[in-house]
Formats: sequence, C-alpha cells, structure tokens
Amino acid sequence: MVARLDPAPAPGWPHRLQLGAWQAGADPCEAVLHALGADPPQGRVVMEAGPWPLQCSHLQAIAQHLEQAGLQLEELSSSEPSTLVASAALGLRSQAEPPAPENAEESKGTGRELHVHRGTVRAGEHLEVDGAVLVLGDVNPGARISARGDVLIWGRLRGIAHAGCHGARNARIVALQLRPLQLRIADAVARGPEEPPPEGVTEQARLEGDEIAISAAQLGVPISWG
Repeated sequence: MVARLDPAPAPGWPHRLQLGAWQAGADPCEAVLHALGADPPQGRVVMEAGPWPLQCSHLQAIAQHLEQAGLQLEELSSSEPSTLVASAALGLRSQAEPPAPENAEESKGTGRELHVHRGTVRAGEHLEVDGAVLVLGDVNPGARISARGDVLIWGRLRGIAHAGCHGARNARIVALQLRPLQLRIADAVARGPEEPPPEGVTEQARLEGDEIAISAAQLGVPISWG
C-alpha cells in the first residue's frame, strides 16, 4: 500500500489518510496524490504518517495538495521523531505513535515507547523516562533530562542530557541547538562545545568508540529505545 484515504466513518468525523510502508527515496507527496485519486471526499483529515521521515517542506506541500482537493489537514500521528519535530514547527497538532513491533509478545514491557514532553524543562527539574524522549521545547541551564534510549529536543539544549542511561551505547542526543553544560551517553561523559552552533543545522551527539562526538543530525535513523 502506497497510501490510502479512508472516508469519515460518520458525519462530523475526520477522514483518515494513512501512508504505507516507508522506503528510502519515496516521495510522500506522490503517495498522498495517489491516495486522493480523482474525486476525494471533502472535509477534515487526520494523517497517519507512521515511520515516514517528513520535513517541514513535505508537510507544507502535503497540506497544500489537500487544500486544493478541498481537504484540511487537522492532525498528524507519527512514530518518527523528525516528523513530529517538523509538525510542531508548523504548529500542527500531532501525536506520537509507537512503531509496529516485529513481535508483539516480545515488545511487552521493554520500554519501547516515545515519551513526548511539551514545554520547557526548567532549572531544577529532572525529566527521566524509561524509553526514548522527545522534548518540544528548551532544556534550560540547571535542568536535567535522562532517558533509557534517545534524547530528542526540538529546541535548545543548555542543561544536562543523559541518553542510554541504563547502558545503551547506541543511544544519541539530538537538538536544534546542542550547547549543554554536560552530555552523557551510557557511561561516557563530555562537556558541551563552547563555540557557537552552525546556523540552521540540527546536531547530534553519539558515541564513537569511547568518546562522545558531535555532528550534523541524521534524520530517518531508527529510534534507540535503550
């Protein structure tokens, strides 16, 4: 299935636009146009993006295609952090959804959940989650954030972040501005960089050997749950 538009189940309900399985290089706009067909219904739409890594430009183009067809994009759900970040940047209502597990029985109780925190984490606060965490806001100096898996921040990281706090060395820390007091990944510790961040570049911190290295973030990378 490339994409599918399911009509609203009852008057007043939104239609459901469901993107199919994501493949590298796939064009989400083409998938949406395929789902709309020649005579789509009118009204509100909730889009289920699943694991698709959608940027702001993708979402803006999709919303425009829907508007031209007489549809209004009302809400988006996704299991991909970069898509949730882009959705938040555009002010679109969004919901995090867990990825479909390969084995539902094996996934029970493993912490495979993306926790979404909306708002700034302020000085003196400690946000700690069992799984991965997406912060839609800043992490201020004096604040701490810890996660068993990845730490993903749509904002400025200026406090302390600890990814892989239970020992996951493949966890990473991603932020729009990565200038923390201290970074921790598993048992590795590093001070944040002192030079100004590159303009317009989302950065990530991850382990390379036994040291924490900072580079431009890679979108579409699977979440580490720890």
